[in-house]
Amino acid sequence: MEYLNAAEILPEYLLKELQAYVDGEILYVPKTSSKKEWGAANGSRVFYQERNREIQRLFQLGFSIDTLADRYGLAYSTIKKIVYG
Repeated sequence: MEYLNAAEILPEYLLKELQAYVDGEILYVPKTSSKKEWGAANGSRVFYQERNREIQRLFQLGFSIDTLADRYGLAYSTIKKIVYG
């Protein structure tokens, strides 16, 4: 990340207003672009949704929580949250 000198890019009135709050300090200005939801960019959200639907389906077919926990490598409490939540 490259630092920019506010005095070189901001209008004087805005610079003076900022100096009233953060005189001489470093200030981070976040981007205005909207942030994507968790897992939307790399597909992990879809992966976990499909996995959880499969776990729910298998539970409805009679698989026990212990069996599903072993099969998917998840904690018993995690499987309970998926099938009852």
